Amino acid sequence: MTLEVLTWLIAIPLLGFITGMRTMTPMAVLCWFAWLGLLPVDPWASWSARLPVVIAFTLLAALEYLADKYGRSPRPTRPSVLLIRVFLGGLLGAIVATALDAPGIEGVILGVLGSLVGAFTAYQLRHQLTRRLGCKVWHVTVGEDIFAISCAILCMGIITG
Repeated sequence: MTLEVLTWLIAIPLLGFITGMRTMTPMAVLCWFAWLGLLPVDPWASWSARLPVVIAFTLLAALEYLADKYGRSPRPTRPSVLLIRVFLGGLLGAIVATALDAPGIEGVILGVLGSLVGAFTAYQLRHQLTRRLGCKVWHVTVGEDIFAISCAILCMGIITG
């Protein structure tokens, strides 16, 4: 019971939050867990366990990190970018929820809410830190990258038990 509560109240919303920060990282980590057989995905989400998909999301995550370091990534709260983050947060929540034999809509809601909070919070936090600490944006983004990867792996570890 405690693992279920952790999964629903912490892991899925946190994966959504991370999607709001780093769009591709949580999906890349989920795909790795599915491909390795650690996350039993439903037939509708079996695409996430295919090696080409794992590689694609991993490359997209790496490109996102690079674009962020060079100031080439768009503002995360821009409507078109936010829509992608919300979509992937909901998709991620649905995949995790159905893998746990739970209603996908609950996972979608938690993932979407988490991604909205993550996008706005990370954007504001990044700007506040760079302004107050007087450091370059890439110093803060490296910390965000480490946080995103670590938390995504931790959340998937909680989900898969």
